Amino acid sequence: MRTAIVILNWNGLHWMQRFLPLVAERSPGARLIVADNGSSDDSVAWLKAAMPTVEVIQWSETSASRGGYNEALAQVKAERYLLLNSDVEPMPHWLEKLGAYLDANPRMAACQPKVLAHADPSRFEHAGAAGGYIDRNGYPFCRGRIFEITEVDEGQYDDDGEVFWATGACLLIRAEAFHQAGGFDASFFAHMEEIDLCWRLRRSGWTIGYTSAASVLHVGGGALGYGSPRKTYLNFRNSLLLLVKNLDTPWWWVRILHRMLLDGVAAAKFIAEGHGSHAWQVARAHWSFMARLPSLLPVRRALKRAQRDPKLKGIYRRSIAYDRFILGWKEFAALDPSAFN
Repeated sequence: MRTAIVILNWNGLHWMQRFLPLVAERSPGARLIVADNGSSDDSVAWLKAAMPTVEVIQWSETSASRGGYNEALAQVKAERYLLLNSDVEPMPHWLEKLGAYLDANPRMAACQPKVLAHADPSRFEHAGAAGGYIDRNGYPFCRGRIFEITEVDEGQYDDDGEVFWATGACLLIRAEAFHQAGGFDASFFAHMEEIDLCWRLRRSGWTIGYTSAASVLHVGGGALGYGSPRKTYLNFRNSLLLLVKNLDTPWWWVRILHRMLLDGVAAAKFIAEGHGSHAWQVARAHWSFMARLPSLLPVRRALKRAQRDPKLKGIYRRSIAYDRFILGWKEFAALDPSAFN
């Protein structure tokens, strides 16, 4: 078995009951593994009774972070891993198409399928859509999704190609590349860790891809809802961590200060919209980031010494926040193509 499908689970019995039989049915020839992070529901008991062919890796302590993936994949021998959220329904032939695309591109570390919303399959889903990008200030966006706006799928992204980052909801990655990069940064705690991993892989000379030949339906917000204040905290904090670790410029600290000012504007917008709890989470994110900054600087220096390819395709040199909220651009096609390096 060349491919091991690995699902990280924490109290996700309802998702597994709903989607795991479909994953098994539509993934012939793959090894199927659930890595359980100390669930208190009946996840493991159900797996052993209802799907005994599924392998189970267990830990006694609860953790929702991708650190669980690091621990699990250290125990899994396979040529490539398919990291899959438990709230994903794959379409027929998904794994075959993803695998063929990765095989056709030997310098590609990882790739993702088209990600559509399970509640409305005519629309792209927030977490990944048709491949991810990032702007100069560290704000992520996708083909098919800019901030909260998702596009209708009209075939506009029915293609294959290189992207900046691929979704962690459904990521096919070479085992060699994953382990060479050191896996996920567990301190990101399940938010933006796939962007950090993809950025590090790209700096090491690998590419990241997207193919519309494969598609999945994603519920989204299974661990933390998209409107959760906790999610706001993690997204703002981790985005700053991401920039410090990976920006390849001697003026990175200027970019950080600029980003923190923009975050202040975002906090003011939260307050104006009556979401004071989210504004508070932005402040908490900044305090947490500043506390961690001294320990990040040695990490940044080590990554810079190891990099092979600092000139990365896919960074948007404009501000996606300005384009979305000031200019009113809501679709990827409206963005300035000359601003992508």
